[in-house]
Amino acid sequence: MVLGVLALGGCGFRLAGSDALPAVMARPYLSLKDPYTDFSREFEHALKSAGAAPTLTRDGATAFVDITKDLVEQRTLAVSGKNIPTEYELTYTVTFSARIADKEVLAPQTISLSRDFSFNEALQLAKANEADILRQQMARDLVAIAMHRLTSLK
Repeated sequence: MVLGVLALGGCGFRLAGSDALPAVMARPYLSLKDPYTDFSREFEHALKSAGAAPTLTRDGATAFVDITKDLVEQRTLAVSGKNIPTEYELTYTVTFSARIADKEVLAPQTISLSRDFSFNEALQLAKANEADILRQQMARDLVAIAMHRLTSLK
């Protein structure tokens, strides 16, 4: 088994999501609109998992990541004959950019994901939980996209 792992590592194989952050992202400062959103918490966790140590102040930071938009919207897609919503669309949108010193290395990037879910008035609590789960999963997916873009910085 050890030989198999060494062979895979030698050919450049890496697990998905295991791209290394560039050295300049070692101590990023995160400028967040709200540090308690699903995206903000997942993003900070992903940076730490990738070996970065986010700083609480701008002093000593090696890079600056600005999250300028972190928004979840819900809109009605369909209604019943009694004008009761039966289907919703949940959209999670994030805009971020990255700077190193005074140089912008990643122009503002807007990424957005949408998911539909049905609604049944009799199952209101279950459907609210389903919406929360969808929002959290979309936040994880958006973080994966953002991290992929940050790993491409040189």
